[in-house]
Amino acid sequence: MSMPALFKGRLSIPVIGSPLFIVSVPDLVIAQCKAGVVGSFPALNARPAALLDEWLARIKEELAAYDKAHPERPSAPFAVNQIVHKSNNRLDHDLAVCEKHKVPMMITSLGAREELNQAAHNWGGITFHDVINQKFAHKAVEKGADGLILVAAGAGGHAGEISPFAFVAETRRWYDGPIALSGAIGTGRAIRAARVLGADFAYIGSAFIATEEANAVDRYKTMIAGASAEDIVYSNLFTGVHGNYLKPSIVAAGMDPDNLPVSDPSKMNFGTDPSGERAKPKAWKDIWGSGQGIGSVDKVLPAAELIARLKREYDEAVDPPL
Repeated sequence: MSMPALFKGRLSIPVIGSPLFIVSVPDLVIAQCKAGVVGSFPALNARPAALLDEWLARIKEELAAYDKAHPERPSAPFAVNQIVHKSNNRLDHDLAVCEKHKVPMMITSLGAREELNQAAHNWGGITFHDVINQKFAHKAVEKGADGLILVAAGAGGHAGEISPFAFVAETRRWYDGPIALSGAIGTGRAIRAARVLGADFAYIGSAFIATEEANAVDRYKTMIAGASAEDIVYSNLFTGVHGNYLKPSIVAAGMDPDNLPVSDPSKMNFGTDPSGERAKPKAWKDIWGSGQGIGSVDKVLPAAELIARLKREYDEAVDPPL
């Protein structure tokens, strides 16, 4: 396993906070980075597009000030997520803004593009690409990604169906670069388990929805804190791509979570179509994404407190006696 130089000496625990559509905003990213985990956000969360420049300037300024005040424990790096799918008509603009700010890490989704990876490398950044199977993993590496995010069964949002045990093991048979593992990780013990499996990082999203800094309505946060793995539904209805969603939010939208129709994958939509034509009700505004690891979340906390709990559990995690 390899740890990119970007992270060395800057992480309190080996965690990347996943970019959460609508939910991840500068307040959350800054809190995550100050507490020693990689904070990230989707570029599309900054609306209108001009806001992305302001967000990046603020994140860089506040983290630089924090690092100056705390040279003994500098902040973790931050990342920006780019949706590479053809429906994203902002990609060129957002990539140019990231180049302007020399974003240290890019997370790419729904398409691997060699020129995007090269652009990041040209300004000194690195790229991790999220994948749900070996076909996409090979393609990402061939296109020049610096690391892989294995989105396994149980992950929130657009998730895969492969067990993390199989996914990491099969990937490590041919790939010795950085791996982040996503899928039902909500405790420090689970982070430790991801490392034991062969991943370098745990990739955590759902637990951060129930934090004070997250841009989620209170009902979403309390639903996360009160739900369990049995409250998760796997469906492609809402965007055309299979993902995990909170069953109570589907019920609240007037739908039967046990009898959802199947969507046409050719009509994928991620909220970027200016015509506004999206599935009704809307993901992620009305139908809320979540992974299966939320059973470990029982209250809404500041992000720093959640990360402190994860670190404590991670440090305490040892193999039980046989």
